Amino acid sequence: MSAGWKRFSRKHLFVSNQLIRQLHVKNRERTILYLTILTNTSLTMHAKVFMILRILLGIFVLVFGLNKFFNFMPMPELSAEAGAYFGALSSAKTMTLVGVVEIAAGLALILNKYGALLALILMSISVNAVLFHAVLDPAGIAGAAVLLILNIAVLYGYKDKFKDLLA
Repeated sequence: MSAGWKRFSRKHLFVSNQLIRQLHVKNRERTILYLTILTNTSLTMHAKVFMILRILLGIFVLVFGLNKFFNFMPMPELSAEAGAYFGALSSAKTMTLVGVVEIAAGLALILNKYGALLALILMSISVNAVLFHAVLDPAGIAGAAVLLILNIAVLYGYKDKFKDLLA
């Protein structure tokens, strides 16, 4: 077998040997090489897609977290109820805490350090953003929905980190 074959777990070896036996292939080395290429390609594609989604979510929350401190994006007009709710959150310094969490999560996701933990913590912010816009400001729900979808996709990408917790 080739040296690259050592990178795979016993599960991959078991599945590959099982497939080879089922196919009754005479040239085992060629089939093993083919299966190795197929497995490497699918793992690489998944890793690249996950990396892109992770970095997109990281940039998204980093920009909005920094905006809570530097106000470089103007805030849209809100209804009276939404403005009162948002004002109460701001006066209680809750939005400052949300900004800090968003900055920390954005940096963690971009740098891929503690990303699974902060993506899970960020989920509470994502759900609250969607609920806020669904109830008080339906016109601005698009950004919150994108945040929630990206967060779910990134959490799915980190699913191996949560296996023991969910078992």
